Amino acid sequence: MKTKVYIDGQSGTTGLQIYDRIGARDDIELMRIDEDKRHDKDERRKFLNSADLVFLCLPDDGAREAVSLIDSPDVRVIDASTAHRVAPGWTYGFPELNRSQRNAIRASRRVANPGCHATGFISTVSPLVQEGILPPDYPVVCYSLTGYSGGGKKMIAQYEADGRDENLSTPGLYGLSLHHKHLPEMQKYTGLIYPPAFLPVVDDYRQGMASTVLLQNRLLSGHPSPEDICGLYQRFYENDPLISVRPFGETGKTIYAGTYAGTSKLEILVYGQDDMTGVTALFDNLGKGASGAAVQNMNIMLGLPETTGLLEKETQTGRF
Repeated sequence: MKTKVYIDGQSGTTGLQIYDRIGARDDIELMRIDEDKRHDKDERRKFLNSADLVFLCLPDDGAREAVSLIDSPDVRVIDASTAHRVAPGWTYGFPELNRSQRNAIRASRRVANPGCHATGFISTVSPLVQEGILPPDYPVVCYSLTGYSGGGKKMIAQYEADGRDENLSTPGLYGLSLHHKHLPEMQKYTGLIYPPAFLPVVDDYRQGMASTVLLQNRLLSGHPSPEDICGLYQRFYENDPLISVRPFGETGKTIYAGTYAGTSKLEILVYGQDDMTGVTALFDNLGKGASGAAVQNMNIMLGLPETTGLLEKETQTGRF
């Protein structure tokens, strides 16, 4: 029997990307609401309660409203918004977080999909805290470079318009209040006592992300070298199908943020010298940073191999 799946917010960037990943699967029955009724509350309620699993690809308030419309206790939900990422009763949808997270996702009826910037940050910082290398009170600083598709339809239209603002041809630093909406999950799921100083940067390319943390090794427990830190990541992620760690010394002279555009993969790169270490997570802001992660979580919740539908049609790039 096919699993009935409904995407609430099917016409947005994340919803369309989820559809691209599951639309042709023969184990999924994808429920499609009429375009002229997608804002009709009663019609949405019918779809939300008829599905086995629902993706919420909505603004935060819309996601909260959608959850309030679900009466059936059998409906499982994956929320791609920020609304429930640190909310009680919701499971954080980052399977690689620790050894028990996959089981928690598998058993959950309410899963919150991680933010794109948060995915890169947590993938690099959480293992260091868990392994006792990075003190929980360390003053972490992160900058994260993203393609413009992460800003949704409005930003995509701005960047791809004829006669656009010439400033869009150069990197744009934003979130200058240093109070980005991903900070609560970035702090909670890394175990940091204080939120990181975090600066996102958008640039003139469609997809791809490079989230980077720079570390002062003398402030780390045991004063590890960059190669030691790389080895820690390799051990931590050795059994994960979507996260890999590039061997130390093979980073090259330049890191390109679009390396994994079009895939659901994430690669960690470690570089530096004895006193300082740089760590960069490379992935697609719409892949492992959004829709690919959502489908990975769905597969886990349904008891399927977690890469089902994620690797077969993706362009093979990078070092996987």
